[in-house]
Amino acid sequence: MNLLENERLDYIPGTPYSIIQSREVFSFSMDAVLLGRFVRVPIQKGRIIDLCSGNGIIGLVLSERSKADITSVELQERLHDMATRSVLYNSKQKQILSLQADVNNLPPSIEAGSYDVVTCNPPYFKANEQSDQNHNPHYTIARHEVHCTLQDIIRTASILVKQKGKVALVHRPERLTDMIDLMRQYRIEPKRLQLIQPNQHKDANMVLLEGIKDGKSGLTCLPSLCVYGQDGVYTDAFREVYEQK
Repeated sequence: MNLLENERLDYIPGTPYSIIQSREVFSFSMDAVLLGRFVRVPIQKGRIIDLCSGNGIIGLVLSERSKADITSVELQERLHDMATRSVLYNSKQKQILSLQADVNNLPPSIEAGSYDVVTCNPPYFKANEQSDQNHNPHYTIARHEVHCTLQDIIRTASILVKQKGKVALVHRPERLTDMIDLMRQYRIEPKRLQLIQPNQHKDANMVLLEGIKDGKSGLTCLPSLCVYGQDGVYTDAFREVYEQK
């Protein structure tokens, strides 16, 4: 496999896989790997779809946990191309299908009510919010609700997921009430929640939330996960999840 200019291969923590990345487009971060480890997935068979998939990181993480068929959907052509080549590099083409598509205008091959699990690491910022990457259109699309909103994601997830299937998202804690409200609006009952803290002295900066389509009420709040200890290195609890150690 030939890498394009400014591309590199990076190791995916806790897996035998590598992924194509570039400083010119949005690279995967900790939140995507954590979502791939947090969501409950079928082990032997089933169908999983990851929306706003970027360079395909979540699909590759999930492929280490499940033998289910995985579809990764990404709008940006550059990221879709990188995801496709990463799938080939890791010899995962029989399990993972990468599609370039808009979550608000999916092709007929993406059938309603046919997926056991829907995941998404959506754009975190609203369209009018500022971030440090607005000068780069690739970053803007990945980080801001330019082409799809949180409501678009949850509405689409509800359409795609089977009855009693799972929908799992990672987002900023300040959007948690929006996530819960929208999930319930679209018949997804929040069932599992976990906050991620940089360390025990700082507020959480990530939230993982999983819901079930038409599930019964009752939310389980898992213990918060601290990334760094007082020594500035990963905590054992975090390494067990993130690095699978």
